[in-house]
Amino acid sequence: MTPLSPLLQRFSEHMQSRHLAPATQRSYIHYVTKFARYHGRDPELLDSDAVREYQLYMLEKRGHSADSVNTFISAARFLYLETLKMPWNKNVFVRTAAPKKRRATVIPADVRNLFEHVPGLKHRAALMLCYGAGLTAAEAVAVKIGNIDSGNLVLRVEHRNGGKDRFAPLTPGLLEVLRTYWLIARPAGPWLFPSWRPSLHIGAGILRRASKEAWQLSGLPKNVSPRTLRQSFAGCLLDKSADERAITSLLGRGSTDAPAKIDHQATPLDLLLVGTRRKARTLKVPKPE
Repeated sequence: MTPLSPLLQRFSEHMQSRHLAPATQRSYIHYVTKFARYHGRDPELLDSDAVREYQLYMLEKRGHSADSVNTFISAARFLYLETLKMPWNKNVFVRTAAPKKRRATVIPADVRNLFEHVPGLKHRAALMLCYGAGLTAAEAVAVKIGNIDSGNLVLRVEHRNGGKDRFAPLTPGLLEVLRTYWLIARPAGPWLFPSWRPSLHIGAGILRRASKEAWQLSGLPKNVSPRTLRQSFAGCLLDKSADERAITSLLGRGSTDAPAKIDHQATPLDLLLVGTRRKARTLKVPKPE
């Protein structure tokens, strides 16, 4: 719709200025476009009842999932309250109750089996970051040597979209894994997991493929992906009665001003390495140039 184009441009520029993830921006534009087409009018000319009507249409007529409907609600809320500055109450944007999803986790014995079949020391160490610190595949491959603070046992996770960095726990077991990897691989350049060109790190897709290959070789019945390892990190901490808000922060979904305090002995990687881990020594690495 031609009348929508100027508004979409403003909407897009505003999302970029707020550092929304590119995938989120594309999703929001998709849902706002569908919303406008449904009503046949520029969203700027619609009221809150139009939002509710389209929400019901998605649920009852189109059979969309609660997640899809809630993504539309988030897009509409950003459009009307942030971009258009409409004087509407936040209660206008009522989210649809979604069925509670069961977190996909994997037992330690299966994780050990997977790690034993990971092709290459580099990929194994990166996957251990997902399991030992709750990192995503993209975050794990992008760790810099300078992000490792062995003195305070924390790992700085740099935000890829210009937002705030966060801190992840660098437990004794994980520190020993990274120290051993570095001593063997001696990666050049700033990246802990460089690609064949030291100026770049390996891609997240490569790590996911390495995990899939290890899963196929291991004979495990269910796929164990980097995401599964990250969820197992959170699940293990919850099982050990860790503060749920602290776990949310560790996963990058809450405050990132300081590393959350957790019991290092409760982290899944350290539990996996009990009995085989030597006392971690301070990681001495050259400062990035």
